[in-house]
Amino acid sequence: MSGSSKRYPAELRERAVRMVAEVRADHESEWAAMTKVAELLGVGTPETIRKWCRQAEVDAGKRPGVTSEESAELKRLKRENAELRRANAILKSASVFFAAELDRPQR
Repeated sequence: MSGSSKRYPAELRERAVRMVAEVRADHESEWAAMTKVAELLGVGTPETIRKWCRQAEVDAGKRPGVTSEESAELKRLKRENAELRRANAILKSASVFFAAELDRPQR
């Protein structure tokens, strides 16, 4: 849900998933139901709705995959890891600088 999560609010995504489940029986296929819901809600493409539905199934434990919660945690940990790497690089540079200062003869 990376790109679409920013373009569409969570309420709209949840509503779209509910609507697909509700109108599924009225259509010959799940794709047709998704197409109709995309049309009704003004979502660019039925593929977007399909992705939301699949992610909702993963989040509900009905389909294997990475849940939205796990994905958010992974993203947070990667960001934290990058910050720690930057901090380490700064500390290494500082220690090299101060070690050089200590080795320099004092006047």
